[in-house]
Amino acid sequence: MYLKHLSLVNYKNFDSKNLEFDPVINCLVGNNGVGKTNILDAIYHLAFGKSYFNPVATQNIKHGAEFFVVEGEFEKEERTEKINCSFKRGMKKVIKRNGKAYEKFSDHIGFLPLVIISPSDRDLIIEGSERRRKFMDGVISQSDKVYLQNLIKYNKVLVQRNSLLKYFMANHTFDPSTLGIYNEQLHGLGSKIHEKRTAFINAFLPIFKEQYAHISEKDEQIMLSYQSQLEQESLLELLESNLEKDRALQYTSVGIHKDDLLFSIAGYPIKKFGSQGQQKSFLIALKLAQFHFIKEQAGTTPILLLDDIFDKLDEHRVSQIVALVDNDNFGQLFISDTHADRTENVVKNIRQSYKIFNL
Repeated sequence: MYLKHLSLVNYKNFDSKNLEFDPVINCLVGNNGVGKTNILDAIYHLAFGKSYFNPVATQNIKHGAEFFVVEGEFEKEERTEKINCSFKRGMKKVIKRNGKAYEKFSDHIGFLPLVIISPSDRDLIIEGSERRRKFMDGVISQSDKVYLQNLIKYNKVLVQRNSLLKYFMANHTFDPSTLGIYNEQLHGLGSKIHEKRTAFINAFLPIFKEQYAHISEKDEQIMLSYQSQLEQESLLELLESNLEKDRALQYTSVGIHKDDLLFSIAGYPIKKFGSQGQQKSFLIALKLAQFHFIKEQAGTTPILLLDDIFDKLDEHRVSQIVALVDNDNFGQLFISDTHADRTENVVKNIRQSYKIFNL
């Protein structure tokens, strides 16, 4: 699968932009602020129906405009697929495939497998558990529609249970039977999600360790572990034993929405004890493992976006990653960089076609 053509209208800093891409390597070069990352984000938008960097749709419209349109033409399994994503102020975002609008955005997730590696990935290490859960859910959802639907349903029930707890407090009332219905629903959905996440980590961990060893070129003890309250008790038991706490807090304090991924090196949290280089290698390995996991599960090679990759790795390491396209591990690759010469030095040494776009 690869992206042949990209068209932008009023997207971020672009009035109008049309780009024809190489099926293997595409390099976007230019000074900071010219829109290299915005082009990568537009490609991400076509795969996920949202921006990777700014989920607020109105903030992706060019200043002074009323709408944006992102359109891409993909070659997938010897078929041309046209994906259109548009948004107008005051209206709902629309995603179309070959002219037909999706009724649910979730139906589109996974159709265009894609992985992005960006300097903003550092949030996975420095921010709270929600960011890491989203990473885990995003990887699983690209190849598991049932998991994604269960996650959507779980979050809807969670909102309903929290609203009910607030209602009880505001009206000085309590109805255990109604709350019990939500508890049962959360238990059923949460148990399935927990089971999938556990299986995912078991399959993902060896891939991640292999990628880290390749990137770091060091024998370091790194670990990625899944932390969940459901390891000790069932969700139903947790909800019942924390009932009084939830009533006081007016929200659900236990469940799979509290799960986390723990990142460690030599047995210690990488956030506190990992060097800058170790953290960079950890994040790159995490994303490359995501790439290989999705490729294996979906049976399609994802598009790989490398945003400002030289900020994370030196030229030698970038060369190692780009050289992997020579052995058919990768499909289409996009690289953004501020230095055209540096980028061309990396890509011209491999036996693949490439295009360089000076922005």
